[in-house]
Amino acid sequence: MHDGTVFYTIFLIFAGAALFSTVVLFTKQSLLVAYILLGAVLGPWGLKLVTNVATVQQVGDIGIVFLLFLLGLHLQPQNLVHMLGKVTLIAVVSSVLFAVIAYFIGRWFGLTNTESWILGAAMMFSSTIIGLKLLPTTILHHQHTGEVMISVLLMQDVIAIIVLIVINSAQEASGLSFDDLLMVLVALPALTILAFGAERYILLPLLARFDRTQEYVFLLSIAWCLTLSFISEKLGLSEDVGAFLAGVVLASSPISLYIAESLKPLRDFFLVMFFVSIGATFNFGFMAQVLIPALILASLILVIKPLLFRILLIRSGEKYSVAKEVGLRLGQASEFSLLVATIASKTKLLSEPAANLIQATTILTFIVSSYLVVLRYPTPIALTESMRKD
Repeated sequence: MHDGTVFYTIFLIFAGAALFSTVVLFTKQSLLVAYILLGAVLGPWGLKLVTNVATVQQVGDIGIVFLLFLLGLHLQPQNLVHMLGKVTLIAVVSSVLFAVIAYFIGRWFGLTNTESWILGAAMMFSSTIIGLKLLPTTILHHQHTGEVMISVLLMQDVIAIIVLIVINSAQEASGLSFDDLLMVLVALPALTILAFGAERYILLPLLARFDRTQEYVFLLSIAWCLTLSFISEKLGLSEDVGAFLAGVVLASSPISLYIAESLKPLRDFFLVMFFVSIGATFNFGFMAQVLIPALILASLILVIKPLLFRILLIRSGEKYSVAKEVGLRLGQASEFSLLVATIASKTKLLSEPAANLIQATTILTFIVSSYLVVLRYPTPIALTESMRKD
């Protein structure tokens, strides 16, 4: 069998993941750390056993799509509208403040003005994957803490779409196109109307007629998720927005809980690939150059983000305990940070060392933030039985 085959790559990833997971569980570490370290070991800068990292990364991105689809399945539309109205100001203010702070840190490290603003854009958001992966199902779906986290992350996703448009347009002589922004403002309501219409006149009748055939329900739900994700991407939004909306419109259906349970193993399969790709894509050739700046920037993010979220949430009327927990759970950089670095590098707005600074900072915050959350709050991958909940 040729070493470059998909089967060989998947074999290496999951055999390695099983081995690394065994070690980290014996040493009471986080499973997410095992996946990232495995990627570094297998990737181009490690043993070079996995060379087609782009494919692994693309497959891993599907895990984010399914994660958001499952999230939407447990969130009633009326609850979503209520919470988004409450946290919009929090998401906007926090994103702007994080961007400004990171910008000045970038200038202090000697980055150019453009690179510093891109660094600021990359540090604006918190990780949807880390936040939701470490949130027990009971808290995510049935408690106010989960509603607050979901709402903040969703508003950040909307802001992220706008930031991507800005970065993509910045390479053009004409700069940011008003038509691009207008497209987003029109596309989101249009996609929402389309989704609820399809749910009422197509999905629900089909599910009502064939709901006893479990395989059909499984296939239809996957097709629905990926179809709306595809349409969303074509409308200038993102696959993530479409996947989440696909889940929300089905949340009122009695079969939504069954769909969510049946798709969990599929989601976990793709998320393992995602975290492995994070470790595999980091360029260790720049480690000596970016290590100290990344440690400083990551430390500041890990301290400032939880504190700022706590202050903003308390001022909005949230209880101290809720504000503190949400702040800590959202106290890291985002997978969007990696996307910003990749796009900005391709458009020549970001030098390779600056891009690796963003990647190193993001990985460090992923690892440390995961430990902090696992040690202090209930999670599905807690180190002790008393804290392990799902």
